[in-house]
Amino acid sequence: MTQEKESETGMLSSKYWRAFLVIVSAAFTFGGPYVAYVFTSVLRIGFTLSVISGFVLFIIGLLLIWFLVRKKIIS
Repeated sequence: MTQEKESETGMLSSKYWRAFLVIVSAAFTFGGPYVAYVFTSVLRIGFTLSVISGFVLFIIGLLLIWFLVRKKIIS
């Protein structure tokens, strides 16, 4: 049981990995709405598909932030 916990937290013990996860979660959370704009305006993808993809990225970012707060990486 202790080996499972060590391997589970081993990845999160690195400061670089924590910083990377915080940056990725912020990029997903704040970049999700911009993805919808880029898909619609620049790439000429349908409005519905672009909004859904932006919303999915936003939700992934929020879930990642929730995970980081739960693991006490972000206080």
